[in-house]
Amino acid sequence: MKEFNYIIVSPVKDEENYIEETIKSVIRQTVLPSKWLIVDDGSNDETPNIIEKYCTKYSWIQTLRLNRKGGRHFPAEIQAFNQGFEMIKDEKFDFIIKLDCDLSFDSGYFEKLLCKFKEDKSLGIASGIYAEQKGNRWDPIRMPDYHTTGASKVVRDECFRDIGGFINTRGWDTIDEIRAQMKGWRTRHFAELKIHHLKSEGSGIGKCTLHAMHGEIYYLIGGSTLFFCFKVAHRIATGTPILLGGLMMIYGYLRTMILRRKILVTEEEAYYYKKLLHKRVKDRLRSLLTWGN
Repeated sequence: MKEFNYIIVSPVKDEENYIEETIKSVIRQTVLPSKWLIVDDGSNDETPNIIEKYCTKYSWIQTLRLNRKGGRHFPAEIQAFNQGFEMIKDEKFDFIIKLDCDLSFDSGYFEKLLCKFKEDKSLGIASGIYAEQKGNRWDPIRMPDYHTTGASKVVRDECFRDIGGFINTRGWDTIDEIRAQMKGWRTRHFAELKIHHLKSEGSGIGKCTLHAMHGEIYYLIGGSTLFFCFKVAHRIATGTPILLGGLMMIYGYLRTMILRRKILVTEEEAYYYKKLLHKRVKDRLRSLLTWGN
């Protein structure tokens, strides 16, 4: 019996430039998955042919072809994951991994991450950090301590069942953490474990649309208004493009509010999330006040 029994589900669309690097990263892992299902969400490029080449060579790699038309959008990604998971949910596994196919990582990445779960039985969701290329260097993307990257998220089977899996909408990769924590699970990322994101976030939909989507998601998961102001100020000063990034975030938030979109979390979950955000503000202010002392 394997010490670590895990399965991977990967939603993918039009990733001919990157998917082979991801496949090679998985194949060279020191601990291989018992099954990897790659869900092709209606690709129009060479992605299906690349997948098929590796399915022929490795019996534990399988593919599911969906015939969804049109461009890729974020709900479609998690919907494709969930359709794939339905196919293999009766498999025996201890961990489920949602893995995007525009990543590369070291051969020991999954084994080291799964060891973290072995060391901490309360750990429900975890990831490494992801880095994006800026010129000749790879810059890590900052995340709150409790947050895990949606691009490569490892979930303990028991935790996955406790939270009811991933919801079919934007914001799924924050709501899962809120629900896991409320049920007593820990969620976190490990800075010593790094994933290389081979294309910049939002490259498929455009930076402005991405900023607006972040504002929309923030409203839908019941975030704190105070913390939203901090996020907007930071996005105005450091976003790409500068100033416009923050303004588009406000636009996404207000548009969602005016349309009276239904909040995706319960009142209890929204209250818990606000407490998490207020703690982040206090911790940030405390570090600023003590800096240099």
